[in-house]
Amino acid sequence: MSDRYLAPVGTVAVLVALVSFGVAPTAVQTGVPRTAWGQPEIQGIWDFRTITPLERPEELAEQEFLSEEEVASFEQRVVEQNLRLLNRSAERTTVTDQVDRREDGTPGFYNNFWLDLGTRAVGTRRTSLIVDPPTGQIPGLTPNGQQRAEVRRTYQQQHPADSWLDFDAGDRCLLGLNAGPPIMPAAYNQNLQIFQTPDHIVLLTEMVHTVRIVPLDGRPPLSDDFRQWSGDARGYWEGETLVIETANFVGERRWTSSNPMGALGSSENLQLVERLTRVDADTLKYEFTVTDPEIWVRPWTASIPMRRSDLPLYEYACHEGNHSLPNMLAGQRREEKFATAKP
Repeated sequence: MSDRYLAPVGTVAVLVALVSFGVAPTAVQTGVPRTAWGQPEIQGIWDFRTITPLERPEELAEQEFLSEEEVASFEQRVVEQNLRLLNRSAERTTVTDQVDRREDGTPGFYNNFWLDLGTRAVGTRRTSLIVDPPTGQIPGLTPNGQQRAEVRRTYQQQHPADSWLDFDAGDRCLLGLNAGPPIMPAAYNQNLQIFQTPDHIVLLTEMVHTVRIVPLDGRPPLSDDFRQWSGDARGYWEGETLVIETANFVGERRWTSSNPMGALGSSENLQLVERLTRVDADTLKYEFTVTDPEIWVRPWTASIPMRRSDLPLYEYACHEGNHSLPNMLAGQRREEKFATAKP
């Protein structure tokens, strides 16, 4: 776990989420490694930690990039907050409106040192991972999307834990909280291992060890009757870029609560296009476009430069949810019993 830095959570994390160690190239450079069959070599382990936020903070609404001076200042804030949280005295936590974040912006569920978002933004000095729309924000919801969000919020308030189906795929150890698809930085275990053959690409994410096998042989997609948690993916090479098109997602699939669409989810019509481009020996550009006309008024695109890692990828087994789910369900049954008990 060497060379893995800890990131702050909360207000400072949003402000400092813009630190950079340089500007990544915008075009594929010469000298990119190639496979024996001539394709750009993208296999290996790639680190996608970044403290650049998915969406641009409101206070930077008109600012797409930071200056080098701003980057240096934000980087120092990250380091200082990490040290402060590491060295502060132990204290009893207090009940707030959520378990994820305390009133001072620090984590509510773990100590800060458990998190691994890094201390730098990878690749560019952008103020958001979202590159389209130009605002750096997720587009507005359609009327149907707004209704779905409201229905979901109301249901969760009235039925927080009727059964395991009321928990997201991350709680149920079905999908990693940052594994996607699409892959989005969150929390920790932020590594992707790619295996490559002439006819297949395998994407293995560290969190929950989610594995996606992407055929490159031109086979037709599955019919609409077949739905999968990670969708049905088909890939092809477009010049130097691997393009992966995915559809047939499970309708009940919700992106985990670590991502901004956690409570909303997506519809069965979600279409995902991912692009992976090896821009130099140590950088893999990962870009994805989400299209779901039932949820958002327009498609949106994010770009995440990934860094090559020489560290091994260890197995991550998601067992906690298997034990926690019965406990959470039992706790809810207990609360219901107390609520209905006669005085």
